[in-house]
Amino acid sequence: MTAVKQMEIRELPIPRAGAGEVVLNVEYVGVCGSDVHFFESGMRKGKFFDLPFILGHECAGTIVETGPGVTGLRQGDRVCFEPQITCGTCVYCRSGHYNMCPDVQFPSVPPHDGMLRDFVAIPAHLAYKLPDSISTLEGALIEPLAVGLSAASRGGVSLGQSVVILGAGCIGLLTMMACKARGAAKVILCDLFPSRLQKALELGGDTVINAREEDVQARVLELTGGTGADVVFETAGNPHTAAQTSDLVRRCGVVVMVGNINGETPYRFMDLMYKEGEIRTIYRYRNNFETALQMVASGKIDLRRIVSHQFDFQDVQLAFENSLNDRQDVIKAVIKL
Repeated sequence: MTAVKQMEIRELPIPRAGAGEVVLNVEYVGVCGSDVHFFESGMRKGKFFDLPFILGHECAGTIVETGPGVTGLRQGDRVCFEPQITCGTCVYCRSGHYNMCPDVQFPSVPPHDGMLRDFVAIPAHLAYKLPDSISTLEGALIEPLAVGLSAASRGGVSLGQSVVILGAGCIGLLTMMACKARGAAKVILCDLFPSRLQKALELGGDTVINAREEDVQARVLELTGGTGADVVFETAGNPHTAAQTSDLVRRCGVVVMVGNINGETPYRFMDLMYKEGEIRTIYRYRNNFETALQMVASGKIDLRRIVSHQFDFQDVQLAFENSLNDRQDVIKAVIKL
């Protein structure tokens, strides 16, 4: 990224593998909503970041070099990458909550360059070998699936429960698939775009609500026998849908905030208090890449169907423009290097 809304392909030296590292020949990179945000604004947390900058963190590829001390991986292995490079020594890392590490380096979040490059050196312990049954394309989508699994886990979704998901974009759909895999009996998705809602039905959603045409609260109550949903997920990253959650959750139910909501959000906490409902949040994911791989390898979750658009590397500018300007139809764009 060389300017706001401007991508350019440049030549870089091929890295070498240091101690505990492998060099990855990247083959696929997913376009994440955070990447699109940086592309559109050139800002992080309200401040412009330095350019040029390399975006992309959802990736998979083939190992071409291993560094000293690397075991269990070798040249030619296909792997995906968990892009949370943490200190390993702080109280959060040592307690297993490494996603809370204050010194994390997350590729594609400024100032840490991302994965949209042919070759990159990564810590070997963050490279997960792909089973033969998982394609490299699917491997690039393990990272966003980890978000969906984390959301479903935080919501405590279990057999027979009813779930409402506000937002049928990539993360909303992956959260839906995670909830169905955990045994949710009824998953209801709400969105503004018919194409996204149709995709939700194709991927296993039970019922969809077009928020432009229907009263979401009335429809959810109708579908849940007047009680509201056991678990409500906000995945749209929108203050309006965030404020809706207290209306849709049942008494003693759980609300999980998944989407990135910037700015202030008006919320009727008393309504939630009357229900003794809970609000929970997630921040990325932790300790679940192996679970994500097992879910895909077993066939419980089919990641290939989440991809709506695929672009060649030389068309990276078009990939980002389409992801930004055609959100209605671009569910998930993937770039093939």
